[in-house]
Amino acid sequence: MDGILLLNPWWIGILLNTFLGAIALLTRQKLLTLAGLFHAWLLGVLIWGTLSWQGYLIVMVYFLVGSGVTRIGMAEKEAAGIAEKRSGARGPENVWGSAFTGIVCALLALLFPQWRELFLVGFVASFSTKLSDTCASEVGKAYGQRTFLITTLQPVPRGTEGAVSLEGTLAGLVGATVIAVLGWSVGLMGAIAIPICILAAFLANIVESLVGATLQEHYTWLSNEVVNGINTTVGALVAVGIMLLFKSKLL
Repeated sequence: MDGILLLNPWWIGILLNTFLGAIALLTRQKLLTLAGLFHAWLLGVLIWGTLSWQGYLIVMVYFLVGSGVTRIGMAEKEAAGIAEKRSGARGPENVWGSAFTGIVCALLALLFPQWRELFLVGFVASFSTKLSDTCASEVGKAYGQRTFLITTLQPVPRGTEGAVSLEGTLAGLVGATVIAVLGWSVGLMGAIAIPICILAAFLANIVESLVGATLQEHYTWLSNEVVNGINTTVGALVAVGIMLLFKSKLL
């Protein structure tokens, strides 16, 4: 009986994340705040319980690559006042702003197995979108030579909400590709979904830039975390919509 319990994915998720959380506390890691660490533990349990190691790997790669990219040019970004708060350490709002859409897709894939394929594409697309956004934003702020406001194409300072740059856009495409290819390689989706996730991430980031340029400064509730949630939701919905369209053409 004990052996059966230990093989249960929810117990594996609890034990694994408790172990990793203990290591994080002992080593005094700086990637997550204390509250962020607890919420990351909860997220990790939910992801392992619903999608096992394949979904967990997607989230871990997003988190580690995203955290690393956030620290690119940190000294310069902090001096310019455009760096992420707490030197990039993630709090609860960052955890759920990035992963809420993904965990909803993971839970729906578990609850509605007849639509599992679509929800898994949505899951991968949400993290493909978020890593794309992180790479585009952080690389653009660090290395963007010419930065333009997406609504007017007028030059603006790096770090301006709604600003885009060639360097950031290319970095965003690389980030989206990393997660999309990983999602295919671990069997969460077919190869046809790779370009779909990349395209969905690209379109979702355009939407996010438009929101940042036109709405964010006018509404206090549109925090960066809320905008991140909008971004990942758009990415997941676009990917699922394209998959449905593609499947309808095959019928």
